[in-house]
Amino acid sequence: MIKYITITHAKQNNLKNISLKIPKGKLTVFTGISGSGKSSLVFDTIGAEAQRQINESESSFARMRMQHYGIPDVERIENLNVPVIINQKRLGGNVRSTVGTATDIYSSLRLLFSRMGKPFVGYSNSFSFNNPLGMCPECEGLGYVQVVEVDELVDKDKSLNEGAIKFATFQPGGWRLTRYVDSGNFDNDKKLKNFSKKEWDLLLYAEEQKPKHPTKDWRKSAKYIGLIPRIKTAFLNREIEHRETIRVSLEKVIVTKACPSCHGQRLAPKILSCKIKGKNIADCTMMTIEDLHAFISTLHSDTFDTILQEIRRKLQYVMNIGLQYLTLNRSTNTLSGGESQRIKMVRHLGNSLVDLLYIFDEPSIGLHPHDVMNIANIILKIRDKGNTVLLVEHDHDLIRLADHIVDMGPGAGKNGGKIVYQGDFAGLKQSKGLTGACFSEKTSYNKHPRTFKEVLTITKASLHNLKNISIDIPKGIFTVLTGVAGSGKSTLATKVLPFHYPQVTIIDQSLPAASYRSNLLTYLDLSDEVRKLFARANKVSDKLFSRNSEGCCPNCKGLGIEKIEMAFMDDIEQICDVCNGSGYHPKVLQYLYHEKNIAEIMEMTVHDAGAFFPKERFRSAFDTLIELGLDYLTLGQRMDSFSGGERQRLKLTRELSGTDKIIIIDEPSNGLHPSDTKKLLKFLNVLVDSGNTLIVIEHNPDIIAHADWVIDLGPGAGNAGGRVMFQGSVKDLLNSKKSLTANYLQNRT
Repeated sequence: MIKYITITHAKQNNLKNISLKIPKGKLTVFTGISGSGKSSLVFDTIGAEAQRQINESESSFARMRMQHYGIPDVERIENLNVPVIINQKRLGGNVRSTVGTATDIYSSLRLLFSRMGKPFVGYSNSFSFNNPLGMCPECEGLGYVQVVEVDELVDKDKSLNEGAIKFATFQPGGWRLTRYVDSGNFDNDKKLKNFSKKEWDLLLYAEEQKPKHPTKDWRKSAKYIGLIPRIKTAFLNREIEHRETIRVSLEKVIVTKACPSCHGQRLAPKILSCKIKGKNIADCTMMTIEDLHAFISTLHSDTFDTILQEIRRKLQYVMNIGLQYLTLNRSTNTLSGGESQRIKMVRHLGNSLVDLLYIFDEPSIGLHPHDVMNIANIILKIRDKGNTVLLVEHDHDLIRLADHIVDMGPGAGKNGGKIVYQGDFAGLKQSKGLTGACFSEKTSYNKHPRTFKEVLTITKASLHNLKNISIDIPKGIFTVLTGVAGSGKSTLATKVLPFHYPQVTIIDQSLPAASYRSNLLTYLDLSDEVRKLFARANKVSDKLFSRNSEGCCPNCKGLGIEKIEMAFMDDIEQICDVCNGSGYHPKVLQYLYHEKNIAEIMEMTVHDAGAFFPKERFRSAFDTLIELGLDYLTLGQRMDSFSGGERQRLKLTRELSGTDKIIIIDEPSNGLHPSDTKKLLKFLNVLVDSGNTLIVIEHNPDIIAHADWVIDLGPGAGNAGGRVMFQGSVKDLLNSKKSLTANYLQNRT
């Protein structure tokens, strides 16, 4: 019997020609600091090759419609299993994709209502909001309508020639305005407030038509259409990449409201009339998973018992992975990366397949230690069925459960890519790498917390699952808000607190407002400086060194990739053959600055860039990133490729200036190695010492232990949460009998 997956001479990305054996049928955890090569080995080498070989077994017709995987830079991989890769890529999709559809629970629920519901209104498909038979006719199953705010769209005190249309690209000189000023329909110097009702309706609401008396500049083939239908067809119904350029204008003029017909329930009145025990299918999808499980458990039917059992089983799986607070009607594009990964896990819990290769990407992210143990039990069950499980992970509790550990390092980027240690957890604690050093230490706690005089007062908060709580949050110190996932932390910190104190700054893990072309250098506002250095050194225009201007590759238009749209599947991205992914015109690469071309600069890490560029303009930005453990990032890395934690730490760099701020940070330790968590703590304390109030939502025991003040919500998630279980110093928390957080902190200190 084959006992190992064997990798020989792997060189992908920063891997240093490494070879290793991974035991089959076991749980192997790969750890190491960010950029050490974990993902390069597990995902880009092992996972990519396994998936590529599976794809090769399909017909050429099928392969053309699959994600394309290049051949990893590895001499040989032997004894691979069929892979199941469960990463943190957000489920995405549009608003028609929900937790219910992603888990297939909604399909089972539709079947149940088509059989048990009264009165009978149709078969299973009739209960789908994505089917014309069932969707609300007004909102077409979306649950909301988008309305154009006319007062934000036009300035009635101006004429068309004076710029009455406030939407981007409709301003004087903008080509879209010509459709109106050249139509012959209006006196272009007349104030809009003086328009007749007929002129007003023609300007705003007219359907597509040929103008009767256009000017000589009117294109013969063009048709006139009112402003509002034009904005809806030209922008609202176009791809998001196109909308990015006019995102700000859209946010000003478009208001999203619950559908007045279905009131957000997505379905037609006839479908909503079908009920089981007084509830229609939309009522069920609006309940938390936990409450829905309780409701389904009250239903009994000999005829439909199989369906009921199936729904209860699937709901229980979701509860087991700590997502009992979600609702089935929650859009998947609003889920975090950690929530998305756990939803993907649900799909595999009920299957009976064995001898598969499961690959997980930090499944502990976003989880309280109590919830981590639920995930751990699921992973162990997957292993015990006869599967091989690979985990990329930093969490102490999950690493400790591993049968085999591979620690990568010793550093990040070019200083990583080596195997520092292989073996069990006991041996890891004795090893010489950064991981071993961190796990051999016992967590200390803050024995001398800062004191405070002023507080932020919240009185009788009851939003979502908060149970009418009143609390004082200290000002001027470092407060950690903790509790199990779904206990109400984010509701309190990012919804209730900003309502009472609008001046707060919230730093979450969402993508910073930026275009598809944005990269690290543009985010740092250093792109112009780099282009000027090249221009001066070569005595040419600085526009040559922009991928958005004269220097762009003629084939990919500066993107470095070519996108192939695959209709109902994810788009495929392929490296541009002309520029080899740099995004620059090949002729631009002949120009050098200190013996490097612009493409080589974009591949440079923050660590190397700090020593390469002049100190005056560049050093402070790069030093800050290095302090936050982001020294391995490359200058040209696209913003949309950063993890949530990386995005958040980038946002933190902009909070260094100024004092007396109230800063809320949502789980900043996500994806961090313990050694990087130490760097983060130093940075957070600098923010507080500068005179700011810091409120951090966090599960990480190392962060909690070093807070000045801790607020613990619970005791459970969803309806079982929303109460204050503890508030006070870490020392007092360690003696608390009510707090779940206290139990896990006691084991680590």
